[in-house]
Amino acid sequence: MATSFSNLRDLLTRLSQPIRESLSKTSYKQPDSDISIKSLLQSLLPPFPININEESDLQSQLTSFTLLCAALASSQTSTYDQLSWIPLSLSNSADSAFRELHKAFSDDQGKDITIELMPRVLPLLKTSIKESSIDKEDADGDEVSAASARVPVAYAIVAAHQFKWLVTQVDSSQLGKLCSLIIPCALTALDHWSPEVKGQGMMTFIHLAKHVNSSVFSVYEDVILDACCQNIASSDEIWEHVVEMSVLLVTCTQQNNPRSSWFEKVLNEMLSHLWRQPRSKERRIAFLKHIEPLFIGMGLVLLGHFRRMFPLFFKWMHADDDQSVLLVLDSIKTVIKFTWIRLIDELVILYKDASLKVEKEEIRARIVQILTLLQKCKGEQFEAAWVKYKEDPNLSKLCTSLNPETVVSHPIST
Repeated sequence: MATSFSNLRDLLTRLSQPIRESLSKTSYKQPDSDISIKSLLQSLLPPFPININEESDLQSQLTSFTLLCAALASSQTSTYDQLSWIPLSLSNSADSAFRELHKAFSDDQGKDITIELMPRVLPLLKTSIKESSIDKEDADGDEVSAASARVPVAYAIVAAHQFKWLVTQVDSSQLGKLCSLIIPCALTALDHWSPEVKGQGMMTFIHLAKHVNSSVFSVYEDVILDACCQNIASSDEIWEHVVEMSVLLVTCTQQNNPRSSWFEKVLNEMLSHLWRQPRSKERRIAFLKHIEPLFIGMGLVLLGHFRRMFPLFFKWMHADDDQSVLLVLDSIKTVIKFTWIRLIDELVILYKDASLKVEKEEIRARIVQILTLLQKCKGEQFEAAWVKYKEDPNLSKLCTSLNPETVVSHPIST
């Protein structure tokens, strides 16, 4: 082996020393409470000198050091006060140290240290997050918040940052294998009352939705989508995260079922939240930036939501900022595109089914009128959508009716 047990121990000493010194020298303003995040992080450092003689002791020190690196490295993207004191240089040092440790462990064991440690690390982080969450009910069914009174929320926020950072370090090809550990922890974060904790859980789900096969969500599908709906009415600071997360998860899990009740629930919850503050620039931009995949997934079913969507669209078309105007125009284009084109398919099905109906001729005459109107309005786009039906022997009469030379024989009522 390229790296022996003793060399791994020596490497841990070498990597931890610069971090120990830098962390010691970094100024830290103690908050009004008794919480010291700096002391928490220092407690994760291995002892110096390291006196490890058994593999179990080494694994414990590797776990602690990994959690330390995760907390320091994740501070780069954090806006949380309890992590903002960490300088970029220290954050970068922790990130580099973990990468070097990752390589050394891989050379020695032929394994990914992140994957190997996840079964030890994630239960610890999940517990830390849950300890300051609000207990839903006591024995008498009354809502209580004893847990949050016992444990400072700062610990949960740090744990949530560690959790999200560690998940993003796992190679995409291996991520699906860890979802049985990751998803329960992410759900615990979503169930927390703190927006900072929720936000990290949402970003974790966004990462999963972008990098794993949708089948890994199947066991947790209803629980995950219910959590999405429960969190849509979140504070504005994490509204964009909840929109992106909800859209990605509902579209990847319900992709072949446009009439799924989950599409309806997610869109209804979002529209209700938007109607509470229809002039909120931040809310509309976040919604418009991420909503397109949901519109595409629902297709023709969107018709049932026009009465709630288009009044918002019409308001936003006249917003003061150009970004909103451009985004809402893109959304209108998507909605129209994926409703009228799908309408052709539905009308063709009805045209064929009409052969069994008493009012066959009247039904088909009205279908011809609708298709003729679409043909006149859409031209080349209509022809592109219609071409697949031109050779269908069951539609020869309909195709003749839609011939440009004969459309005048089917006047359109106005």
